Amino acid sequence: MVVVNPVARLRSSSRTPFLQVVKTAVAVVAAVLLCRVLIDGPFPTFAAIAALLVVQPSINQSFVKGLERSAGVVLGVVLATGFHLLLGDTVWVVLLVIVLAILIAWALRLTPTSATQVGISGMLVLTAGVVTPNYSADRILETVLGAIVALIVNAVIVPPVLLGPAHLAVARLARDTAAAFERVAIGLTEGWDHDRWHEALLQARALRQQHARAEASLTAARESLTMNPRGGRHRTILDEDIVVTEHLRVLVTRVTGMTRAIQDNTAPDLRADPVVGSIATEVARIAADVRALSARVAASDAPAPSQSVSSAAEPALTAPLEVIRPNSRHWVLIGALLEDIRRVREELLGEDD
Repeated sequence: MVVVNPVARLRSSSRTPFLQVVKTAVAVVAAVLLCRVLIDGPFPTFAAIAALLVVQPSINQSFVKGLERSAGVVLGVVLATGFHLLLGDTVWVVLLVIVLAILIAWALRLTPTSATQVGISGMLVLTAGVVTPNYSADRILETVLGAIVALIVNAVIVPPVLLGPAHLAVARLARDTAAAFERVAIGLTEGWDHDRWHEALLQARALRQQHARAEASLTAARESLTMNPRGGRHRTILDEDIVVTEHLRVLVTRVTGMTRAIQDNTAPDLRADPVVGSIATEVARIAADVRALSARVAASDAPAPSQSVSSAAEPALTAPLEVIRPNSRHWVLIGALLEDIRRVREELLGEDD
């Protein structure tokens, strides 16, 4: 039985970037000072909370958080002010406002951030002291100012660009996909047994999860470039990486299928067929093309979306393979591998459409 320390759940697996911590602190201080200058009243708690919540890993996320926070505060403050004017600010009124805030947020299908802010804002307004229309308007203004200040700080102080991790993930995916094709070529040449092919299949299947992680990194990169003044050429590189990743999705599917087919149908006499040797040669050429693609991506010199992903002067399949007499025992496997090679060639040359 594994005992999990509950305290360990309080810690994240990774730290928030220190720059984001600095920007959050700057945003809070700036928002509070600005509100102290523009608004007479108590400490601008709403502005500080808004600044704390709105500074996010990307400018687009900050903008969305600002909208969510502002919408929740406006609804919560209006709700609390109305009930205060009608029923006062007793404990039961506060509890009633919190419950109604939860129900209204549910009925309106608000996001978790907005839904939480409705109840919190209503509770803070009712428990802070004398509630007047001016007081409520000031709290809404505080929130809007805090959100705007946080958004400006996040956009001005080195706005985050998360292209690097995504670019590296795509390059690694291309490299490991090339390695999977190389294993197929080596296995066909050396005549691997079932166990060796099973190991190769596990490695090929792992590429699917790797591809999913690369796509997640690309999504994060796209998010970081939205509304980002530092976008520029980063967007071009991102678009190119997305195109390469889509090609790799097809290649990962193909190499996994080829490895599975060989594992299921391998036999000691398989490599004796001369066509199998030719197939191994073509698969090795495919691997070389994909490895060259990985090198170009790693060097930030990915091909434009309109180009093929193959960089070799010769196509992956240099000439059609001729099967003079089908192998009576392995003709199904050989035919399937030939078809896979054809489709991989089309994908590498951009002829799949």
